[in-house]
Amino acid sequence: MDTMDFKPTSYPSDLTDGEWEEIAEYFPQGPNSEHHKSSLINAVLYMVDNGCKWRALPHDFPPYSTVHSFYRRARLSGL
Repeated sequence: MDTMDFKPTSYPSDLTDGEWEEIAEYFPQGPNSEHHKSSLINAVLYMVDNGCKWRALPHDFPPYSTVHSFYRRARLSGL
């Protein structure tokens, strides 16, 4: 894995390793990526599953502003 800070979470909404492998090709890690894409997806899935506000994401996810930006860009691109 890259040297970026990747802290796995353990929420029921998290992707399994197999699920991540199936979609990883759609979310390539850029050279300047500070957060692993699977942690961003897990944060979005947590928010959708729990219906919480962006600012209410648990602190073991990347910052809410980063997660929101990732979600917005993915949605606008059709992912």
